[in-house]
Amino acid sequence: MDKLELKALGKVNLGLDILGKKENGYHEVRMVMQTVYLYDRVILERSKIPGIRLETNLNFLPVNENNIAYKAAELLKKEFGIDEGIKIILDKHIPVAAGMAGGSSNAAAVLFGMNRMYGLGLSEEELKKRGVNLGADVPYCIMRGTVLAEGIGERLTPLPSIPKCYVLIAKPPLSASTETVYEKYDALTQVEHPDIDGIIQGLENSDIQRVASGMGNVLEQVMLKEYPVIGQIKKAMLDLGALGALMSGSGPTVFGLFDSRSQARMAARKIKSRGLTRQAYVTNVHNVRRIE
Repeated sequence: MDKLELKALGKVNLGLDILGKKENGYHEVRMVMQTVYLYDRVILERSKIPGIRLETNLNFLPVNENNIAYKAAELLKKEFGIDEGIKIILDKHIPVAAGMAGGSSNAAAVLFGMNRMYGLGLSEEELKKRGVNLGADVPYCIMRGTVLAEGIGERLTPLPSIPKCYVLIAKPPLSASTETVYEKYDALTQVEHPDIDGIIQGLENSDIQRVASGMGNVLEQVMLKEYPVIGQIKKAMLDLGALGALMSGSGPTVFGLFDSRSQARMAARKIKSRGLTRQAYVTNVHNVRRIE
């Protein structure tokens, strides 16, 4: 196999709760993660030129060891003594620094793809153990689907698939450091926790209304104060018929769940026309539990 092309899918958090902070600085979390069908194309090619070459369609992204996809390739090359060169092409479509795990998904695709390309024989569990050394979301991005994530995000339990719905994703023109968001969260004196158990109950009963009513993200309390546009997008989605709307991860992306694609598309047009965002995508949830 000389060339392999994969889809690295993004995710949203139906629920994100923080239970505490560990001595090593990591946060103990309880999250419900959901894959969405918005993806980057990751192309792997064997190369006669030694080392790792990384190319991307976004000129502001690093193409060296500061890119998590590069780190993923480097990890396997060192462990398995792969002397042959490899070229990685990232065709990015998931919004960057947006709380959608685009970088982690790229790294997951590189681990999965190199395992297949070089016949390394690693199981999914073995790939996930290596992935957590790159980033807390990487194991989930290897697994995908509807999942309860605990610990620092590495303890993963499959959940029943979310009922069919359509997802409007809107990223306002701003970015915030995940580390900074968590630091500001740690300074909060009062926190409103989401109903993670309620979301799980809704999934078990195939009740999308119950899922939507339980959605919540503790990090919103930080971001809403800093960036009112996040709250404005949420309100607009709900006013335009979303069953529920929420900031994903550490933000700033906001997503809304809709019953119909046409309703989600209409909401996307109106939110863009109001100048709240230029980046708005309508897609569906994706419950296939494999990288393809």
